[in-house]
Amino acid sequence: MPGAVRALGEVALRVHRLDQMRTFYSNVVGLELMRQFEHAAFFRIADGYAGHTAMIALFDRRSPAEQEHSTLDHLAFTISREDFEPQKQRVEALGLTVTTATHDWVHWRSIYVHDPEGNTVEFVCYDPEV
Repeated sequence: MPGAVRALGEVALRVHRLDQMRTFYSNVVGLELMRQFEHAAFFRIADGYAGHTAMIALFDRRSPAEQEHSTLDHLAFTISREDFEPQKQRVEALGLTVTTATHDWVHWRSIYVHDPEGNTVEFVCYDPEV
């Protein structure tokens, strides 16, 4: 089908504390900082589709924007099943409040934390034993 969605290209967040958010997505989530500007930061998630890098973009809310509010519920990052416990221990060691959940209908295990602006961030893996 022409124009069919092939993959997630980017998630862009307008943030109040760009420096803290940049540190969180680098140090907690573990994303590679691709490029930084005065009012924005771009992080690589994966290669993506057809040469378009899948990424998270952070834009300083103080810069001009058309959107003032968001309906974002959460961001989810896929991890391997083997990394689930080590990831949980790592983010707990960083002093973050961690909650976990299982989603039986899709066989997922999830770790939830909040970034410095209160967005829920999920680390999720497929686990056939769930």
